[in-house]
Amino acid sequence: MNKWLFLLFVTSIAFAGEPSPDRKSTLRNLLKQDCGACHGLTLKGGMGPALLPEVLAGKSDELLISTILEGRQGTAMPPWRPFINHDEAAWLLGILRKP
Repeated sequence: MNKWLFLLFVTSIAFAGEPSPDRKSTLRNLLKQDCGACHGLTLKGGMGPALLPEVLAGKSDELLISTILEGRQGTAMPPWRPFINHDEAAWLLGILRKP
């Protein structure tokens, strides 16, 4: 295998799956500060809807991950794809779904 292709492969594996402890800390801060700015510091709602487990219960993971990554056109919800990847959005959703 070409060494550059191998390096690309290994690098892509490193970014897949569960975030590192440092990245988790960054993501928790993003959730509290950036998401909390619109969804309320306790995530009970504000400019944006509440992000509590009972509110999210009827919505699919893929719908919510897509909303996180792509935003919602015509609303204040921005796309977070430039800052987080699919696995990180899924990890954040897991945090939000915990009671």
